[in-house]
Amino acid sequence: MKRVLTYGTFDLLHIGHINLLRRAKELGDYLIVGLSTDSFNEIKKKESYHSFENRKVILESIKFVDKVIPENTWEQKVEDVQKLKIDLFVMGDDWKGHFDFLKEYCEVIYLPRTKGVSTTKIKTDIDEK
Repeated sequence: MKRVLTYGTFDLLHIGHINLLRRAKELGDYLIVGLSTDSFNEIKKKESYHSFENRKVILESIKFVDKVIPENTWEQKVEDVQKLKIDLFVMGDDWKGHFDFLKEYCEVIYLPRTKGVSTTKIKTDIDEK
């Protein structure tokens, strides 16, 4: 079984998120999503509309997602990859190169983002109305 891991905040779920999750799942058999906790988002200076608990329930209801784990720190990725026996680490290509250090432990792929959509754009568009 090929195990795939990705991380994100996944707030204000949109087609870009779904595309990433679908493509990640297509690359393996079992998709694990590391979901940024509210306290980690504070560290990242990122504000989510939905709480961690609500974002987790939303992600768990998506057919491509097999398991959701909390992301508490930047540094936990190596431990997660080893502990969860990950074969493939996947992120959007806006992170290209940032996680190459994981290549020592698993394959790393950066997938193209869905053009024209992002949580930041959605928030900006709503604010402008």
